[in-house]
Amino acid sequence: MEHSQPDLTWRKASLSSAEGQNCVEVAALPGGDQAVRDSKNPTGPVLRFTPGQWNTFIGGVKDGEFD
Repeated sequence: MEHSQPDLTWRKASLSSAEGQNCVEVAALPGGDQAVRDSKNPTGPVLRFTPGQWNTFIGGVKDGEFD
């Protein structure tokens, strides 16, 4: 997936800063995949994760692997 799809429902993290800095948005795709984009560039590139990749990524976030 190269660019955002306007028909998706995007969600921003509840802990995102008020200024919108360093934020990503996530949207569920048909079939269970997840799309991720930079909230400051909503028409830019989108990353696509399979359910397994997404669960691994979220697990790493929760375990502090990216701190």
